[in-house]
Amino acid sequence: MHSITTQDISNLEKMATTLRFLCADIVQEANSGHPGTPMGLAEFATTLSYHINLNPKNPKWLNRDRLVFSGGHASALLYSLLHLWGFDLSLDDLKSFRTLHSKTPGHPESSLTQGVEITTGPLGQGIANAVGFAMAAKYAQNLLSKSVISHKVYCFCGDGDLQEGISYEAASLAGKYKLSDLIIIYDSNSITIEGDTRLAFDENVKLRFEAQGFDVLLCDGHNFLDIQEAIIAAKSNTTKPTLIIAKTIIGKGAIGLEGSEKTHGSPLGENVIAESKKAANFPQEKFHIPDDVRFWFQNTQEKMQSLEALWEKSLDSSAKTMLESLRNPDVASIQYPQFTIGESIATRASNGQILNAIAAKLQGFIGGSADLAPSNNTTIKNSGDFPHGKNFHFGIREHAMGAICNGIANYGLFLPFCATFFVFSDYMSPSVRVASIMKSRVFYIWTHDSIGVGEDGATHQPIEQLGHFRAMPNLLVFRPADANENIACWQVALESSAPCAFVLSRQNLPVLEVCDKSKISKGGYIIKDASNPQSPQITLIATGSEVALALECAKALESESITTRVVSVPCFDLLIQQDKSYIDSLLGGKVLGIEAARGLEWFRFCDEVVCMQDFGHSAKGEIVFQHCGFTIANITNKAKTLLNTH
Repeated sequence: MHSITTQDISNLEKMATTLRFLCADIVQEANSGHPGTPMGLAEFATTLSYHINLNPKNPKWLNRDRLVFSGGHASALLYSLLHLWGFDLSLDDLKSFRTLHSKTPGHPESSLTQGVEITTGPLGQGIANAVGFAMAAKYAQNLLSKSVISHKVYCFCGDGDLQEGISYEAASLAGKYKLSDLIIIYDSNSITIEGDTRLAFDENVKLRFEAQGFDVLLCDGHNFLDIQEAIIAAKSNTTKPTLIIAKTIIGKGAIGLEGSEKTHGSPLGENVIAESKKAANFPQEKFHIPDDVRFWFQNTQEKMQSLEALWEKSLDSSAKTMLESLRNPDVASIQYPQFTIGESIATRASNGQILNAIAAKLQGFIGGSADLAPSNNTTIKNSGDFPHGKNFHFGIREHAMGAICNGIANYGLFLPFCATFFVFSDYMSPSVRVASIMKSRVFYIWTHDSIGVGEDGATHQPIEQLGHFRAMPNLLVFRPADANENIACWQVALESSAPCAFVLSRQNLPVLEVCDKSKISKGGYIIKDASNPQSPQITLIATGSEVALALECAKALESESITTRVVSVPCFDLLIQQDKSYIDSLLGGKVLGIEAARGLEWFRFCDEVVCMQDFGHSAKGEIVFQHCGFTIANITNKAKTLLNTH
């Protein structure tokens, strides 16, 4: 559809009006939600329907266009479109908006609703997700060719998305990497919850995005000819990402409320909807969809089934082989490095060798660091840089990096990893949380894991982060004790269906015994049993760098005839999934936890915990450990005191 006739405009107006009131009815039925943005975007969404390539019969078709709603509160519009386009979302599903166990939750969730590409909640995340989709597509083009991967990535966003800092980070990367298949549609209605955006936001968005390397187009978001021209121009751009600034009116068509912030987050009310439908000469019936409108919406997608068939037919044998290897990575073929028991190596360093071993066998294992690759040990050797190689340079942009990796993971071909210092994981937390909700397979490499960081001081020494991420459902947090545990942790992680984090030491640690992944799969195991395994007087539980310390403490206690068991727990999250009998088999006598972090979660198992009571200090790592009580003398004294406590 490249030219619009008078009849086309008449049809488009009827489609947009239907879409507008369908969204209003959805929100009103739930008595909860956000009608303003969906109503304001009705014309743009209707026009986009004639351009976007999707196949409702196969929602996971690889070469489909991706559509992201960064403003997830506009979910009523997304659900209405999916229904009208012919996805598996019924009218009854629309009527169940925001109800328990429905396919139409308040914000889009990819695991619940067919056609929803990615879960978007916090504002700004979706822009970075869309950049992630576009980066994945660009990398895929270089693997498979532009004839195989030729789709677009569309993203609806609003003023709130652009005020969040993550949008600056993500757009900067999109411009840097010239992601020409990315089209961001900015719903510029100049309204946020508190009122006019000028209260807190009056920058020149056009100049901002142009400075970041975007082509910026302006259009009247209610004028079909303007919208059509902008979309065609954006699709034709082969050198830059595009931002379309669509000037719209929030709550368009809502009598008495049009243009008001009152339409943002509350139902319009039955009377307003009735008056608005009357003014638009639209039937009063709730959820009314005229037959011709339903036909027009679904007819735009009928071509997609034949288009996908032609695409499948065009794939040559090499493309099919590559796609098979990407979709079904052969993790059993990975040849992990070998480490010598007794040698000394930081887990960040052993992890670097492991990453390279994985990348050598898995074509889809890609990623990078937030400008810390030399410290994180995350460079994939002899591989080159994105978009042609596996090494992604995210720059100092942890927030966007996390959300971009969510997009890469949800693209359907790749296993992304991303890295930074553990203390800066705070910047990534919203993205990690959304990945955990989706169970997206993202691998986080977080190095410099404790007070062992040393001289950089309290600002760089993570204390509370371990507890925070262990508390996050669906996220597996691994803190390996040594290089061999590190290998086994990766073996478990690559077979899991959840996002995984690796929390790794800066300082060198002794290589301990070879560790089987079956031990890691249960979260914790006995790494050294007591001289009398049937009745240990005390059990020391430790993770990461503190395991070696616990083993030294056990020697000291055993020398004083105190039977001592040591349990290594590389993954607290997996341990708490085990049945009581297994956990009881690990613990004997009094239980003392040792961890150079806040450690409050260990009281679930321990009688006492040697942990951090405050933030860290600036000094050499070993001195900070001594000052904070992580010494053989202090821990053995704690153990003996605990034994004497009744």
